[in-house]
Amino acid sequence: MASDEVETVAFSLDRLVPMRFRRDGHVVPVVRLSGAIGAGLGPLRAMSLSAVEGALARAFSYKAAPAVAIVVNSPGGAAAQSHLIHRRIRALADEKKKHVVVAVEDVAASGGYMIALAGDEIVVDPSSIVGSIGVVSGGFGFPRLMERIGVERRLYTSGKSKAMLDPFRPEKEEDVARLLAMQEDIHAMFIDLVKSRRGAALADDPDLFSGAFWSGVKAVSLGLVDRVGDLRSVMRERYGEKVRFRTIPTERSTWRRRLGLGGSPPAADGLAERLVWAVEERLLWSRFGL
Repeated sequence: MASDEVETVAFSLDRLVPMRFRRDGHVVPVVRLSGAIGAGLGPLRAMSLSAVEGALARAFSYKAAPAVAIVVNSPGGAAAQSHLIHRRIRALADEKKKHVVVAVEDVAASGGYMIALAGDEIVVDPSSIVGSIGVVSGGFGFPRLMERIGVERRLYTSGKSKAMLDPFRPEKEEDVARLLAMQEDIHAMFIDLVKSRRGAALADDPDLFSGAFWSGVKAVSLGLVDRVGDLRSVMRERYGEKVRFRTIPTERSTWRRRLGLGGSPPAADGLAERLVWAVEERLLWSRFGL
């Protein structure tokens, strides 16, 4: 048998061996955390702890892996879910003694950046969008519209604040003040998390915690991230040319495929829910011109 035929057979047999058992290079599990963050609508499942914790647990279970890679591409969303995902990554990293490398794609903003902070090293593309360290709430008010169309709002509560910020009733100053106070609490937690994770690397910039966002290059100079690069190059530099990647699918990505959100047209059943969530997610992305 010719030498080139031997090499072909060996290569073919090598592909039959699970990557975690191969000895010709490090295997690095990769978890992709993409999309808006929140509880989602029924089975649509936005990015949430329940949707990604299984994939995270599997990624950190690779005993021989020197690191776990997290690819983040998110405009943000629910603060609580963002924080829960961040804490879960850190808990697994500490428990399994794994180095965590976060690679940012288009955007890691607001809750997306909160998740990225779980990385021991954050790598960005020069054109990535990073930051938006702040808290935002939004909605619409329709009290005058109700009057014009002759619709009477009937709402009964057992608690003076139970209907706070109801969109069909006039806005009250005390309700807005309560909301802003809650936002300040969440913002303060976010700032403390950034400082604890980024430490002395942070630049002394008055806009750092203003909710502003920057390009990947500027984010490096501000200390929000570590370097410009891409995941494959960084891992090869750290672990050698033979490093291999194993993508671990999340429950969210599985549901997106089942529901036709990955390319095939959605079924008529549940179409309204899908459209509502698509609009909400689209609005989050549009804040960053994406």
